[in-house]
Amino acid sequence: MRSKTQFTGTLKVSLLCLGFLVLFALIFRSTISSFNSSSKSRGSSSTTEQPTTAAVVECPSLPLTPTCSKAPPSLANAVIHYATTNITPQQTLEEISVSARVLQKKSPCNFLVFGLGHDSLMWTSLNYGGRTVFLEEDKAWIDQVQQRIPGLESYHVAYDTKVHEADDLIKIGMEEDECKKVSDPRLSKCQLAHKGFPSEVYDIEWDVIMVDAPTGYFEGAPGRMSAIYTAGLIARNKEQGDTDVFVHDVDRKVEDSFSKAFLCHGYLREQQGRIRHFTIPSHRARLGRPFCPS
Repeated sequence: MRSKTQFTGTLKVSLLCLGFLVLFALIFRSTISSFNSSSKSRGSSSTTEQPTTAAVVECPSLPLTPTCSKAPPSLANAVIHYATTNITPQQTLEEISVSARVLQKKSPCNFLVFGLGHDSLMWTSLNYGGRTVFLEEDKAWIDQVQQRIPGLESYHVAYDTKVHEADDLIKIGMEEDECKKVSDPRLSKCQLAHKGFPSEVYDIEWDVIMVDAPTGYFEGAPGRMSAIYTAGLIARNKEQGDTDVFVHDVDRKVEDSFSKAFLCHGYLREQQGRIRHFTIPSHRARLGRPFCPS
């Protein structure tokens, strides 16, 4: 998820505008709420003092002292962070908007992100009030990010796959019956299921999952084969409800083929640029559901 190049100023300005708009909306909503409560309180008091007098309809006056709410810490930190750095998120504005629309509907929610990067504070802010967890393969990078943004919840994870093994792994996943069985990944006998994540990853019911790691742009890199498969398995093994799963960099062979094979074309909802959005239903809530819809 780390940015290899700097993006245009347009994305940065757009993200800042989004942050300020959310901040303005929170303050405006708080002011209106305070005004309504004040109006109701005055109305109730008038009715109690003069029960036999007909109510007089008057134009309400604005509160003498406007109510001001503080910005949520994560949002305030995000605005400051992106206003004072020359590094912008790796995804484009159009790609970010796909998952931002889902988070707008579902947040606060449980949001699992494969990868820790320059966009991590943004994801945490968009899921304000929820739990956002990041899984990162590079321990040194985690330490570096935590020094700058200590509030992020991130865990170091290891992968035992390599990109050059992708063809053999997708064949195993497609042909072996064990890879079509829905269960806790820790109990799965499928070679693609990752069993070494922190227990929180398997125990929490995730509402949204973003797969934007591990590294997968060269043959010796871990690749996202097991990350994509395991994300799909976690979503299917959810007790009830749908899970929105996003996969970034689908212009690459592994991300393209593995997302189609194990998140299923039938669950695909949208593709924008290099990101795909799948909505995967619980398979535990409806036994007998096929691994992929026909």
